[in-house]
Amino acid sequence: MDQNTEMIAKVQTLRRELKAVILAHNYQLGEVQDVADFVGDSLELSQNAAKTGAEVIVFCGVHFMAETASILCPDKTVLLPDEHAGCPMANMITAARLREKKKELPGIPVVCYVNSTAEVKAESDICCTSANAVKVVESLAADEVLFVPDQYLGHYVSTQTKKKVHLWPGFCPTHTRIQPNDILRLRQEYPQAKVVVHPECRPEVAALADEVLSTGGMCRFARETPAREIIVGTELGIIYRLRKENPGKKFIPASEQAVCPNMKLITLEKVLWTMQEMRPQVKVPEDIRIKAKAPIDRMLAVGSG
Repeated sequence: MDQNTEMIAKVQTLRRELKAVILAHNYQLGEVQDVADFVGDSLELSQNAAKTGAEVIVFCGVHFMAETASILCPDKTVLLPDEHAGCPMANMITAARLREKKKELPGIPVVCYVNSTAEVKAESDICCTSANAVKVVESLAADEVLFVPDQYLGHYVSTQTKKKVHLWPGFCPTHTRIQPNDILRLRQEYPQAKVVVHPECRPEVAALADEVLSTGGMCRFARETPAREIIVGTELGIIYRLRKENPGKKFIPASEQAVCPNMKLITLEKVLWTMQEMRPQVKVPEDIRIKAKAPIDRMLAVGSG
């Protein structure tokens, strides 16, 4: 039995003993996706966990995702296999800085992308995902919104609505590595291919795409499109899932540079270790949790994209 097979067997045993559910984001390493009960985007994973009878959630993603699981599943123990797995974009805004900005824009509702900390969510009016951001903004009675923290998702929303969208200067460093020239070069190389990119990409990249989609949207598109070749503009980890689910189709990464180092911190070995040690745990304090859950609930009432 090789080392990986042995580790997988130990993870399976612990999963039963702990009554655990293992969640893996689409950007995780293939070996982590393979041991997960659910693979998907961050909010979808937390919602799946909330529906299970699991007592322990092993969240293979980044810190804000484990926080969201804690917000939605306060009675469950949430484990993050690497405590250093953070999100640069989520760190580009703080609750204190958001409070200052709200003073500058009194009465304007704050739409908060779920890629943010629990404290920032707690200061917001409504959350959104990359899939439902336009729908969420359109659902508000106000003519103006403050969109935090991703300026590129916010810009994309502004092209799909008549409302004025005030942008926070945050961004995803991984998605900004994808350049317009990458898309133009690959379109020449694969003239039959469809191009799908994430709305966290730069506007000039989104403008060159056939579809601008969330990771969940990309998985659906890949299943349903008759196209045999698809150029994918998002973090490289999703390519593993797309190829696994659609063996007859070719998936071409828009850029080999689009790697999130934080997403790659979690390994099969760390998943096993965190289940053995029952740490590090992520727990959102109850006062913040209640405030942060309200904008998530408002978003869920609006529905998906």
